[in-house]
Amino acid sequence: MKIYNTLTGKKQDFIPLEEGKVKMYACGITVSGEAHIGHAYQALIYDIIRKYLEKIGYDVTYARNYTDVDDKIIAKSNETGIPADVYAKEMIKNIDAQMARLAVDDPTLWLKATESIDDIIEFVDTLIKKGHAYATEKGDVYFSVESFPSYGRLSHRNLEDAMNGVRVDNDEMKQNPLDFALWKSAKPGEPSWPSPWGQGRPGWHIECSTMNRKAFGDRIDIHGGGRDLIFPHHENEIAQTEALTGKQFASYWIHNGLIKVNGQKMSKSLGNSLFLKDLLDAYSPEVIKFALLQTNYRGDINVTDNLFPDAEKHLYEFYKTVKAVEEAFGKVDGENIEIDAEFNRAMDDDFNTALAISNLYGLFKKVKAKLAAGDNGAAVDVSQIRKTYSLIGLFTSDATQFIKAFEEKHPAEEIPAEVIAVAEERLNARKNKDWAKSDELRNVLSDMGYLVKDAKDDYELTKK
Repeated sequence: MKIYNTLTGKKQDFIPLEEGKVKMYACGITVSGEAHIGHAYQALIYDIIRKYLEKIGYDVTYARNYTDVDDKIIAKSNETGIPADVYAKEMIKNIDAQMARLAVDDPTLWLKATESIDDIIEFVDTLIKKGHAYATEKGDVYFSVESFPSYGRLSHRNLEDAMNGVRVDNDEMKQNPLDFALWKSAKPGEPSWPSPWGQGRPGWHIECSTMNRKAFGDRIDIHGGGRDLIFPHHENEIAQTEALTGKQFASYWIHNGLIKVNGQKMSKSLGNSLFLKDLLDAYSPEVIKFALLQTNYRGDINVTDNLFPDAEKHLYEFYKTVKAVEEAFGKVDGENIEIDAEFNRAMDDDFNTALAISNLYGLFKKVKAKLAAGDNGAAVDVSQIRKTYSLIGLFTSDATQFIKAFEEKHPAEEIPAEVIAVAEERLNARKNKDWAKSDELRNVLSDMGYLVKDAKDDYELTKK
């Protein structure tokens, strides 16, 4: 199995630190608001990666965090009048409920920043003693970027590039504008904890490093997150962790792409955020997963008006075949090793769900051919497709129920009698092998606003 490693900029064979075991961490959600599609996508990707690693025999310990104290949460607290800790707990409850609706499993370990304050303080204190951090008179603590010569290795930047790529907090007490906060002195009305430097709270970057070390020790196999976290968040995680331990932090850094809406970056300022709750109210979890997983996880997803409707239609057509097979041959517990192996080949190539989904079109073409020939191997294939693709959340529904839900949501429009008359005339032309007349009437139907799909001694009309 090969994984694309952001650190090296290439695909590498996956070799865990300990044979047969995987330590995996993914940066989770800052709970300053409701979960949106970007949160859902990131959670889905790392859930699938964990499940696939388990499928091929690894014992996986997978940790995710909730950032439950930071500037954005404090701003929301001030805006709503709800205490920051109460607001964060309510958001976590809401987000958990939406992720459960999406059928994304919990990680092995849930980690929260506010449950790791003592560990964070100890981490920061050790960095100061090692000469990698310093406290200011105000009670802030900063990491000294210049004390870590390999800073920029993950994002492939030198210090000058880094200076141009990050919003610099111009605290006059900083030794270097690029130094980042490990501990922030308390401001009036903000949540805070006692520390050797006075009342304060942790900086964002130190939270993940501390929770990682608390869960796994000095080193992990895989660290994941969105591509927007490469710099500065993950870069800073590497700096502070490796400065503390003197060891390589994570062997493989993997990053999922971002969500765009009609070509624009999804953002609160643009008002184009797609909230997970609204998406789940409109589409089933299977449809959402089918739509999102058609793109390789490293690529950006452009959510157009047609993305989810088209995914829904494709799944509807697949389920119609599933239903026809199960009605013809019954539900069987069959095994087709090649279908599963083909899926594994796709996933072994950097978790390529896009290839795995594209393979479905060929698989269902073969299933239809077997069904038409009366070959009960179609039932074995459907059984295997269900088992194999359930790993990415597909074909877990009852076929009849999925079809019924789709048809109730999209009731068929009554086709005008004059259109049916032309279609029937065309069918007779085809039976008489009058292909010129058949083509002529196809064009007539097109001018009337309908597409015709031929089947043996039959046809199907759809509106253009």
